[in-house]
Amino acid sequence: MSTLTIRLPDDTAQRLKSLAQSRGLSMNKLVEQLSAHALSAWDTENHFRALAATGDVNKALSVLDRLDAEDRKAPAR
Repeated sequence: MSTLTIRLPDDTAQRLKSLAQSRGLSMNKLVEQLSAHALSAWDTENHFRALAATGDVNKALSVLDRLDAEDRKAPAR
């Protein structure tokens, strides 16, 4: 496990402490959870970028056209 020292503005650090306390977490655990969330979002973005790079634009547009046609046929809610 690594130790990381970060510098934050005082108001940001205080708000993070308040958030951790409101969730019943230590600052360490809160930062660990926030980091995991950020990395998950980054991994998802990279995954979709990789899929998009290998995708067929015309095929994707065809799928969207079919979905639009189905939506137009569906009764209004």
